[in-house]
Formats: sequence, structure tokens, C-alpha cells
Amino acid sequence: MFYPRILFRLIHINWVLVSHGLDEIVFKTHLFRSIRYLAVFSPSYWRKPKTEPRAVRIRKALEDLGPIYVKFGQALSTRKDLLPEDIADELVKLQDRVPPFAKETALKIIENELGAPIAQIFAQFEAEPLASASVAQVHAAQLHNGKQVVVKVLRPDIEEGIYSDIGLLYELARIAEKFWPDARRLRPMQVVAEFERSTLDELDLLREAANAAKLRRNFENSELLYVPEINWDYTRRKVMVMERIYGIPVGETERLKKEGANFKLLAERGVEIFFTQVFRDNFFHADMHPGNIFVDLPAKYIAVDFGIVGSLSLTDQHYLAENFLAFFNRDYRKVAQMHVESGWVDSSTRIEEFESAIRSVCEPIFEKPLKDISFGQLLLRLFQTARRFDMHVQPQLVLLQKTLLNIEGLGRELYPDLDLWQTAKPFLEKWFKERVGPKAKITEILKQIPHIAEHFPEIPELVFKTLESTANSQKRAENQQRELALLREQMEMQHRNTLWSIYIGAILISLAILLR
Repeated sequence: MFYPRILFRLIHINWVLVSHGLDEIVFKTHLFRSIRYLAVFSPSYWRKPKTEPRAVRIRKALEDLGPIYVKFGQALSTRKDLLPEDIADELVKLQDRVPPFAKETALKIIENELGAPIAQIFAQFEAEPLASASVAQVHAAQLHNGKQVVVKVLRPDIEEGIYSDIGLLYELARIAEKFWPDARRLRPMQVVAEFERSTLDELDLLREAANAAKLRRNFENSELLYVPEINWDYTRRKVMVMERIYGIPVGETERLKKEGANFKLLAERGVEIFFTQVFRDNFFHADMHPGNIFVDLPAKYIAVDFGIVGSLSLTDQHYLAENFLAFFNRDYRKVAQMHVESGWVDSSTRIEEFESAIRSVCEPIFEKPLKDISFGQLLLRLFQTARRFDMHVQPQLVLLQKTLLNIEGLGRELYPDLDLWQTAKPFLEKWFKERVGPKAKITEILKQIPHIAEHFPEIPELVFKTLESTANSQKRAENQQRELALLREQMEMQHRNTLWSIYIGAILISLAILLR
């Protein structure tokens, strides 16, 4: 059922697009075309500059539509290879330059959440935000102990708009499942559910703080990545206070170049960080667009904004690692088999045919740096292959795929000559050696020793009970065999008696007939 609120939201979306002069998008959707003619009654329609570039109009429309659409724009901004240059450059502004909400509102939220006046909590507080994004904005401050911090404040009344948009996505997913032939394979309802979970997680800054603390522990004393420390005393659901970091935004490539950043090492470490998070820690930052990443020269990353994180089941992690390694070794048959074994492709699929299709997609991109790979063409061919072999979307991997696209896009910006495959392959080989090699087995046995030692005093009694149980089981088995043998004898005797009764009866009947 299409609820009135969702219907109103759909009308509003089209209205915003038209008011920003994006009439062609409304017409291509075939939805509410008449809104184009009603737009003349909108004040914003008359106020907007008619000469604004299309990229600016698209960016402003996404900002007006709310957090989910801003997130979509942020994701697109990392893929300049897939978008016209003017649009990609403009969408970068969505990473941390979304229009802020009123500073008076921010102060009120902070005081309500922390239960004290600003002056009592902070020695200094900058009312003008350092950055403003789709879900929250950030203010610089200083604690009374002298520590420099940033204060992240959730946007007011953000939940209502997000719930409306998620409701709309569910309705569109239901319509897709009913009328779109590819819906069973693409699982739109499950994909929306996964998106809903990750989006709503962002609305709880306590959860984000916990994510940051875990990621900080995982990379403690690491040369790859630094995660700022959380101040738990002043962190609540709508307010988070953490250590202020000083680095160069990773998107400012010209500044990084001037100040001597090591771009090759940055690109390689970006790949290593991704694989470390996914396979070593099974806990990864899933919102790694350039607005959330900074550089500590010459080549150390600093991450912020931990609202969206992901993890995999052990089964998915194993299958994914096997697939990656087989792919890097160009073992396309193994890739095909793993897809079938994991259930990502139907078990009736012919392995040889699927292997050939994978080879035709992947072989052209090997031994090429990022700058020479057309990811637009690659994605198109991957989609065609997926459709041909009825490959099912795995909703639990959507966050991972998004993160991988972000990392690859970042690598393309920093060091286009990066060989992604050769950078990642040694890490996976090492991971497999540590996980499934002989050393891993011995390590697993050694881990069990304390547990065995704890129960060592009980072993004699356990052995006695086991032997006693075995003996009793043997006696019970012998008794059962005797009983079965006795039962068999009784049945055989009964059978013989029955036969004799039949014979005697037949003889008596025959004699009676003869003597009549």
C-alpha cells in the first residue's frame, strides 16, 4: 500500500528536481510529469538563477532532498572515472560542505544532551562549524584540561526525513519485486533493509563512538592508520566529543603534492588498510569517501566519521578471500566453482560456461594500472554476466562493495599507476597462510591447551565414565541381541505351528469330503 506520506514525499522529490531546473530527470522517470507545469507556483522556481551550471543544480537538489540523497552524491563523487568531470567536481562539496544548521540550535542540542551550560563544559567553543555533512556538523572546542577536541552534533529532526525516504525505498522495492523480472536476482527488499540498518546506525553517536574505539584498538601503534580518541564523558546519542586531528584532506591532491606526500605509498597503504580491516579484523570503515579521510605526511591516513561500519560472517569472509585470491591468480575455474559453492550462483550453472564468461570480463584488466582500466566498461560487462547467469545480489556484501569502490576511486586519484592486483595479492596469500596453513593449525591446537589443562583433573573420571558407559552399552547390546534371538525363535515356532494347523485342517477337510 502506497501510504499518503510516502506519496507526498515522492511528489516533493519531483518538485525539488523541477525547481532546480532538472526537468529532464522528471520526464525520464515518467512520474508526475504535470509537476513540471505546477512548478511555476514555487517561489524557489523564480528565485533560482537560470544560468547556474547543471552540476551546481544537481548538487543543490541533492542537498535539498536530504541525508540519503547527499550520501548518494558523496558516493558518486569518489568515482570521477564514471561521471562527467563537472558533476564529479561539484559533488565533492557534499563531502563536508553541506549547508550548516543554525549555531543556536547546535548549542541547544549540546546543552540538552550534556545537561550543563557550554561554558561549564568547554573552556572555548567555536560556534561556527568546522565542517557540515548530511547527518551532523562539527565544531572545534577546548576542554578545561587544555585538550583540543571536536564536537559532533546530530542534525535536528533528521529522523523524520530519513524514515520517509526509507519508506519510499521499501515501496519502490515492493513494486520492483512485483513487476520487474530481475527483482528476484537483485533482492531489492533485502538491499533496502541492509541500507536501512546502516543509515539508522548513523543516527546514534554513541554507536559511532563505540565503532571509533574498536577501530582505534585495531590500529593501535600502526603506521597505516590513526583513529582519534573518544571522550566518553561528553558523548551522548546526539553529541560526540573526540580528539581533534590535524591533517591534510586526502582530496586536496595539489596541497599534498606541494608538501611532499608519498602518493605511491599512500595508494598502496589504502589497499592494505582495506584488506586488513576486512580479513584480519573483520570490521571495516564503510564510509571512506575523501571527506572522512586525512593524511599525516608523508603517508599515514587519519580517519573520522565512523557511523557506518561493516563486518562479514566467517563463511562470507572465507568465500570472499578464496574468490579474491583465485581471481588474482587468474584461476577463473576456481572463481566459478566458489560462486556456485557459496550459493551466489545457481547450482545448475555449467562451470565451464561460467568460467569462460568470467575470463572474458577479467582478463583484459590484468597487468594494467588503474589509469588504463575503464571501470565503466568493466561494470557494464559484470552486470551483463550477472544477468546471464542469474547471479543473486548478496545484500550483506553491499557495504563491502561500496567500500571497495571508494578505496579504488581514492587510489585512482592519488596514484593512477597503482597495480591494484599486485598490491593486494601478497596480503591475501599471507592471510591464507596464517589462517589455513600448518602453522595456523598448530596455533589453534595451542590455543586449546589452557582449556584442556583446566579440565585435566577430570580426565581420569571422564575416562572411567566413558569406559563404564561403553561397557554398559555393550551389555545392553548383548541383552538386546539375546532378546531378538529369543523373539526370532518364538516367531519361527509360531510360524511352524501355523503351518501345521493349516496342513491338519486341510487333511481333515479332505477326509470329510471323501467320507460323505
